[in-house]
Order: sequence, then C-alpha cells, then structure tokens
Amino acid sequence: MAAACRSERLLRCQASADHGRILIHLLKGNAFVWNVEDARKIREQHGVVGNLVGALVRKPRQNTRLGLPLQLLPEEARLLVEIGAATLVCSRLQESAPPKHDGLPMDITNISTTVDEEDSKTNAEAYAQFLHDSYEEQRQLALQEKRRTLESLAEHIAEGRSKRKRQRGEQEELGGSSSQGPIKEVQNLEKTIHFPEEAMMVQIPTAQTHLGNVEEVDVHQVSSDWPYSGQKNHEMRYKVFRDLWQKGFFLTSGSKFGGDFLVYPADPMRFHAHYIAICFPQAEEIALSDIITVGRLGTNVKKTVLLCSSNQEGSVTYTSLQWSGLQ
Repeated sequence: MAAACRSERLLRCQASADHGRILIHLLKGNAFVWNVEDARKIREQHGVVGNLVGALVRKPRQNTRLGLPLQLLPEEARLLVEIGAATLVCSRLQESAPPKHDGLPMDITNISTTVDEEDSKTNAEAYAQFLHDSYEEQRQLALQEKRRTLESLAEHIAEGRSKRKRQRGEQEELGGSSSQGPIKEVQNLEKTIHFPEEAMMVQIPTAQTHLGNVEEVDVHQVSSDWPYSGQKNHEMRYKVFRDLWQKGFFLTSGSKFGGDFLVYPADPMRFHAHYIAICFPQAEEIALSDIITVGRLGTNVKKTVLLCSSNQEGSVTYTSLQWSGLQ
C-alpha cells in the first residue's frame, strides 16, 4: 500500500512539472527553487521575493551578488503551495524489490549504485542533446548574420574585385563574374560557413534537465523534509505573512532588523521597507522593556514597527509603534 501511495505521489509530481507548476525542492527542511523561469514567475506573478543564495559561476568567492538557487522562507513556500502555484518535492532513490541471484537477494548497495548511474546517464544524455540543439540554433543565427553582411556589402565587394582586375591588367567580361561573386558566395554560404563548436555560447544549467526521481511532500504533515507543520511559531508567522501578502505587500525576512518580516509597499528592488513585522501570540503579554526596545529599533532605522498577532480563526491584529517625532 505504501509503495502504491508513493508511486501515485511521483506521478502527481511529474504531472505538476508537465503543467508548468513550480517545483520547490526540499533539503533538510530548507526550500529551494533551481529553475530560473520558476524564480522569475514567483516574483513577477505571485509577489514572493525569496533570497538568492547561490554563487555566480564566474565569481564563486564573492558574496555581494548571488544567483540561483532561490531560497524561500517556510511561509513563502507554504503560501505558494496553498494557492496552487507550486509543489513541494524531495529527491528519493528509486525503491524496488531486490532481484535474486542464485536464490539469494542481491546487495541493496549495488541497486542504489545502479539507480544513480542510470539517473546520471539520463541527465548526461539530456544535457548532450541540449548542447547539440543550442549549437544548431547558434549556427543558424551566425549563418543569417553572415548572409546579411554579405548582401549589404555586395556592391563594395564587386567594386573591389573589378579594381583588382584592372590593376592586374585583366579585361572584364561583359556581365562578368565580378558582379556575381558575392551572390554566388551568398548562395553557397550554407556549405562554406564554418562555425566551430568552441565558439558557441554555453548556458550552464542550474536545474536538472531531467526531473529524476522526486516525491511530493505534503505541506500539512510533519516529516523530516517539512518539520514546520503544526508548530505554533510557524502557524502564527504564516497567518501574518499570508494576511499581509493578501493586502498587496511584499515581504522578506526581517532578521537583519530584529523582526520576523520586513514589509514593502511593492517590489523591494524599487522601494525601501516601510514596516518591521514582529509576531507575538495573541494571549501573551508583552513586556514593557520589549516594547521600548522594538520602538527604539524602528526609530533608528526609520521604519514603523508592527506588533502582529492572530487568533484561531486566522484573523490578524496589528498594533503600530512609532515615536511621535516621526509623524
């Protein structure tokens, strides 16, 4: 029964990928998006920012400009799943009954090694096909560019050939080959052009070209891949995150300002954060010293502090803190 359920989840994962749903890959409780188109869609269509954490290929030792993968907060990943935009997945080794040899079961390590080798071979073949298609596309572009150049310079080429013939004392025949040379070259360009493979631009993929063996993870069930479900702190933070997102705000992690979230009026690439959201349980009393601390923090960074709490029904209450001198 467990094997049948797992196979069903694997089929759902493949169907999600085929229908363009974003795949969020889990690794020890951390959510990552590896596909560049998915990362763009998350930000542009769904208003979820995430955080780029990968090193650039040409500058792997710097940490000021980062690239894929895009790491998502647990609240961001859960929101995308609940609105039907994404699916949580994790990599799994293919499990099957160990075949028997001479009446004895084979070593499971050999099976795992075989599965890994098959996946690697499939990925290598898919990438080789991708490189071949990319080369053919770039070769056709180079061919078109060469043809446009020759056609634009046809008259100059004909004049140059005529001039060289006159300098050599050769007589030009009426309607000679000098005016037909560039046209003949254009016609034979397909056969004569040389575009070496070393000159092609190579795109280094950040995501696997072959999906591989992945399994869907239920966002509402606790597991080693998704340990957040049912945690009071996560549930409280998620209700606040979802409510602010529904109001049209963009949110990022607020850890660098001592809060839970930074709240932006629009895309953080264009605006500074207006609020620091700090989540508190609704029934919990907040110490006066904590209120003074967060109030001073907001004043120093010129932002309004939002004290956020939610009830069992999901309704969120906000209390703003701002020194009167800033109003």
